[in-house]
Amino acid sequence: MTGMNTEQVINSAVDRARQWSPFLSMILDREAALAASLSDGQLDLTLSSATPDMPVAKRLRLERRAMALNVAIGDLAGILDLTAVTGALTRFADYALDTAIRTAIEERTPGAEPVGFTAIALGKQGSGELNYSSDIDPILLFDPLTLPRKPREEPEQAAVRIGKRVVELLQARDGDGYVLRVDLRLRPSPEITPIVLPVEAAIGYYEAQALPWERAAFIRARAAAGDIGLGQGFLDAIRPFVWRRTLDFGAIREIRSISARIRDHHLQGQAFGPGYDLKRGRGGIREAEFFAQIHQLIHGGRDPTVRAPATRDALARLAEAGWIGGEEARALTDGYTLLRTIEHRVQMIDDRQTHALPTGDALDRVARLHGVEDAGALLALLAPRVAATGRIYDALDDTVRPAFSHDPVTLEADLAAAGFVAPEPARQRIEAWRAGAYPALRSPAAREALEAVLPTLVTAFATAPVPQSALLRLDALLERLPSAINIFRLLEARPGLATLLAAILSHAPTLADDLGRRPTLLDGLIDATAFAPVGDIAALETAMRADDAGSDYQARLDHVRRVVGELRFALGTQIVAGASDPLHVAAGYARVAEAAIGVLAGATIAEFAKAHGTVPGSELVILALGRMGGAMLTHASDLDLIYLFTGDFAAESDGPKPLGATLYYNRLAQRVTAALSVATAAGPLYQIDTRLRPSGGQGPLVVTLDSFARYQRDDAWTWEHMALTRARAVFGSTGAQDAVAAIIRGVLEGERPVRDVVADARSMRTEMAAHKPPAGPLDAKLLPGGLVDLEFAVHVVQLVNRAGFDPNLGTAIDRLVEQGLAPPALRAAHDVLTRLLVTLRLVAPDATPPGPATEALIARAIGVADWAAVVATLESTRQEVRGFWMQATGEQHG
Repeated sequence: MTGMNTEQVINSAVDRARQWSPFLSMILDREAALAASLSDGQLDLTLSSATPDMPVAKRLRLERRAMALNVAIGDLAGILDLTAVTGALTRFADYALDTAIRTAIEERTPGAEPVGFTAIALGKQGSGELNYSSDIDPILLFDPLTLPRKPREEPEQAAVRIGKRVVELLQARDGDGYVLRVDLRLRPSPEITPIVLPVEAAIGYYEAQALPWERAAFIRARAAAGDIGLGQGFLDAIRPFVWRRTLDFGAIREIRSISARIRDHHLQGQAFGPGYDLKRGRGGIREAEFFAQIHQLIHGGRDPTVRAPATRDALARLAEAGWIGGEEARALTDGYTLLRTIEHRVQMIDDRQTHALPTGDALDRVARLHGVEDAGALLALLAPRVAATGRIYDALDDTVRPAFSHDPVTLEADLAAAGFVAPEPARQRIEAWRAGAYPALRSPAAREALEAVLPTLVTAFATAPVPQSALLRLDALLERLPSAINIFRLLEARPGLATLLAAILSHAPTLADDLGRRPTLLDGLIDATAFAPVGDIAALETAMRADDAGSDYQARLDHVRRVVGELRFALGTQIVAGASDPLHVAAGYARVAEAAIGVLAGATIAEFAKAHGTVPGSELVILALGRMGGAMLTHASDLDLIYLFTGDFAAESDGPKPLGATLYYNRLAQRVTAALSVATAAGPLYQIDTRLRPSGGQGPLVVTLDSFARYQRDDAWTWEHMALTRARAVFGSTGAQDAVAAIIRGVLEGERPVRDVVADARSMRTEMAAHKPPAGPLDAKLLPGGLVDLEFAVHVVQLVNRAGFDPNLGTAIDRLVEQGLAPPALRAAHDVLTRLLVTLRLVAPDATPPGPATEALIARAIGVADWAAVVATLESTRQEVRGFWMQATGEQHG
């Protein structure tokens, strides 16, 4: 049709429709005005022979008939692509369904508002991809409180009667045809429930009883007709059921099982050729849809960007996010587009809801309607797309693994063959699991999941540094779980994750304890992004806000805790896996904490303002000190914070319950501290230490910037100025943060009392050593020559020389080196001690030497060859720090 104008391509399409489609030919004969318009080269999707004064059912039938012709000709002419075709079909279905609902309500209760009754579109109507000749699959819901009904009529009776009338208006046939076929069997328990359900009952069903396949169905759900607000409220309520942060590989398996059953049931349509089922056949439409939905279920709980209802949109977003390959997405999209187009050709012939290619001469008719020469040409067009889709979908199949024997002798032999040096204790542990040693292992589903994952577990744990120790920690984890099904299915689906789990349980008791409290932390490791550096603070804040909590303050707290827990766990795992430098991990921990402060402080301020308003011309500022100020945390670090506020302390807030500024900010700061520290259902967050505030624990929790400046300039002690060298604002407007930075800079550079910094530092370090000795021989922080000595020495040199200031200790050392105030080797000493501290907090929190395998992990983390090198490097580093301490203070400290 190259070179044809619009009128010519439309008339060519009309000619093919008359010649090869009895259904379209019939409409052309009956709709003379439409046929004339088309012959003039005009395609108007709104044109029909229906008039407003017609009975609703007749009007809808005539509108549907006209729409079917217009869309078909636009499709055949190439004027409407697949998106435009399915969009037009879907918009008509929404309109017809909404009209039927309004009509049914108006007939029973004239003048009543059409509220309290809604239709949730599922399937292709829900995703805006409706077929040319397709059922619609709505779920009909009602609200007993708002549904219009006759006097003395029960809401349930009224709803069912409205529902029956809706179906009748759409589905009944006469000489003008029908409007839409309606299938209500996707509602909860259709064999026993009425055709219209109370909305609260439906919510309860999906929260507690729904089957795995129903999650996939609701990926494409949409409030399509009737009371849209009611429908959207229902979808909002069940969103956590659909998009779970906790992965359910049982749902994935169920979808794969459905696919296998479809292939078995429609066996005659699996082989490609005449009679091939475009929808259900191997490599067909359904497999492209299932491929997208499986990946959406895996990733959509954590990545809202992939929650696209339409299949091609979903594939594109999954590829953009990196969850599937770009070539895969393109191949599936190309195949899906062509198969859907040919499916429409098949349905245009006789307006039949069929998906199978016909055989014999009928297949030639479809080919020619599409515009190709014959059946052979059509099959040649389809074959490579079908093959590619089938190949990509089949690659999702799990590898079939042999089950382990239940015979103790054989099981022990299996374990030995897998690599267990001491298989007998492992056999005893597995037999205890099989016997239901813990509640999480006692259901039939749990036992089935255990058997399915055992080969993966045994292989992974056999290669662990200390297999029996790892199994015992897994045993402790299983003992605390309410259900083990999901973690088993996850490990079965991701064998590499089982190996990582074995490493975590072998090396990192801190992470193992975290996992015992929150097994869902393991979900966050399913893709490579868990081993990438965490984003910048703005990106982290976006992630902490991007959820379904809305304006619910408690939900926001829970969401931030979940995100922070997952990120901290992933950062710790990077060290165990050897994927990141501990220095980068420490910086990542600090960015996560700063983002959490920003989001939670902001949310707390907004919540507090509902009752107390805001203080005009004033704001809260949060100052971080210590390791948080230096932006280098460990997995277990507290957050040292100081709360300040700007403006006039005598001002008053402007809310319904006004407070004076000082009381206002002290109460607000208490709430911010609670938001950052009090455990919720999602777990704990951070320990907050506010003892570095002016006047310490005896002073008010919050003071003005002016009071803070006066205290630091006139009254603060040497140790407080040492702490100030690592202070930085982490919350507040740019102007407020700059004001605080100016105060700190002025104090450090000389606006402070004259004190004997060296003598004070020596005295403080001696007292600290007496009251807080090293925890063990590897205590990189408190050992003589450790990080505390390094920090003290650096701060002494900074304060005495009024130079080298930066909150980050490593950067401060670099500045002192540049000015000749510290030896060049000091930065390397800082890095060794910091890497060691960050690593030991995870793998040896008691600071005592771990087992040989973990010793190798520590060596790798600090960049040396073996454990002997670790010991030697620690000793030489401590000597370097002690030498600097002597240089800074004139006294060797032991």
